Amino acid sequence: MSTVIWHDGRLVDPDEPLVTAVDHGLTVGDGIFETCAVYDGGVFALKRHLARLARSAAGLGIAAPNEERIREGIAAVLRAAPDAGRLRITVTDGPGPLGSFRDAPDPSRQTVLVVAGPAAAPKPARVVRVPWVRNERSAVVGLKTTSYAENVVVLAAARAAGADEALLANTVGELCEGTASNVFVERGGELVTPPLTSGCLAGITRELVLEWSQDAGLPVREAEPGELRYDVLDEVSRGEAHLALAGSIRNLVPVVALDGVEVAAGETTRAAMDVFAARRQQSIDP
Repeated sequence: MSTVIWHDGRLVDPDEPLVTAVDHGLTVGDGIFETCAVYDGGVFALKRHLARLARSAAGLGIAAPNEERIREGIAAVLRAAPDAGRLRITVTDGPGPLGSFRDAPDPSRQTVLVVAGPAAAPKPARVVRVPWVRNERSAVVGLKTTSYAENVVVLAAARAAGADEALLANTVGELCEGTASNVFVERGGELVTPPLTSGCLAGITRELVLEWSQDAGLPVREAEPGELRYDVLDEVSRGEAHLALAGSIRNLVPVVALDGVEVAAGETTRAAMDVFAARRQQSIDP
């Protein structure tokens, strides 16, 4: 299927110019976004995604997005693309100065885009370690912003190494996250994910894996600060621990290769995957 784009109350052609050259999202990356899975024409966990979009706007200091306007765009693109597998919502601060400073927040100035398109089926992940780190003390830590150049560079390096994701530490040597995923470590039969204090994004799938797995009585939890050091990946290489990745399009999947070496999926990971798959089918907007 082709990509379907909504902007300013109407569907537009992919080749149609939409934003001004002085849009602050274009000049300095002053914007936020959400990527959501679409199943049978419905956006999965939309309420949670819109709530995180609002949190990102507040953290970035731009005006709160107009949810009614966004929902209008969602309905329009899904009518035009009922077989879509993913949906992206992008909100920028709109036209602004050429520098990093911005004008007073104004929702009427914002650029709002809703895009629907195809999505690949989830598959086991192949990951690599990289020398770069996340800054857990960044001014935008935990916000899903359009300033993604860092992720582009890191993911390009991962792909050049034959992987489809990279795992990053933070500045104090803790395991943090992937470029577009949260990471879970299974050891001793327990599945544990880095805490938000590590600097990782509060992923929607991460949140649901924790909630649903705990509801099912599985040993799945958030780690204590400092519990998961980056060198826990050495345990994975030795076969003493296992890895999984979580994300809105990939759901929860096992890691089957680390730095080019095949590794096994864990039993608790597989159990959590089964729980997630079953619960996901029960409600489109949990």
